[in-house]
Amino acid sequence: MARAAAPEPAPKTPAIDLPFAAPEVSAAMARWLVHVGAERRMSPKTVEAYARDVRQVLAFLCEHLGARITLAALGSLTTADLRAFMAARRADGISGRSLMRALAGMRSFARWLAREGLAEIGALSAVRAPKVPKTLPKPLPVGSARRIADIDLRAGEDREPWVLARDAAVLALLYGSGLRISEALGLKRRDVPAPGAGDVIVVTGKGNKRRMVPVLRSVLQAIADYVALCPYALPDTGPLFVGAKGGPLSPRIIQLTMERLRGALGLPDTATPHALRHSFATHLLMRGGDLRAIQELLGHASLSTTQIYTGIDSERLMEVYRAAHPRR
Repeated sequence: MARAAAPEPAPKTPAIDLPFAAPEVSAAMARWLVHVGAERRMSPKTVEAYARDVRQVLAFLCEHLGARITLAALGSLTTADLRAFMAARRADGISGRSLMRALAGMRSFARWLAREGLAEIGALSAVRAPKVPKTLPKPLPVGSARRIADIDLRAGEDREPWVLARDAAVLALLYGSGLRISEALGLKRRDVPAPGAGDVIVVTGKGNKRRMVPVLRSVLQAIADYVALCPYALPDTGPLFVGAKGGPLSPRIIQLTMERLRGALGLPDTATPHALRHSFATHLLMRGGDLRAIQELLGHASLSTTQIYTGIDSERLMEVYRAAHPRR
């Protein structure tokens, strides 16, 4: 009779030292961070940001109330206490976006405390997050976006051919499939088909969510050209894109590549690797792409995130209108 597999051990709760909070709050925060990281599948960077923001709130409240923060103290918070935190952060020059994120982290912690029956922080529901003006992403012109992977633009650089081919392949992938740079550099060799052997790849996005993304034949060819030139072995389970010493490629290398290309193409400082993802979405919408389909391609959890691109398209339409309308 086959022996049943042993259950996987539960995630270990990390110890957190909060000198401005009681041990019960430190323990609760540690368990909450495990929850958002494991159960809600938030990225390590998001978990780290949540932890940092809640620490700042608790540290302020300790000084504001004149005592270490307990669960009872959290349950007794007033809207005036929380507004005092917001005013203090504003006085320190913190942006509305950062303040909004801090409140989001505190609200997540409060929801978890309530679910666990540890504390009810009703004052949070009465505090409005600051209004943050929506900033439209700045896509590249279509012509520049199409040339960004042109190796000839870097002909004067003292770089090995395989490095130039690698960078061109990464940039082609960012614009051709709308990937985040972390998604592109997270690809394994086995994830990408050879030209003619397929036209989709599966990428792992935020929260470890996987999605299928179409990839152009020209992009697959650019990747194949890089693989053929790469001096390092690229095993199926290893990273597709490697650095000068054969390890995983750093995002900073691609950012520096874009900085060099900005000069060659006369592009502004807003032309970053992430701008290629914005360009992908904007150019699809300009050509009549469906917003829901673009949402799926980008891996956005909410359609409202994707709708920022309708603002870009509206601006373009107004520019055409102002330039072409035969007004007198």
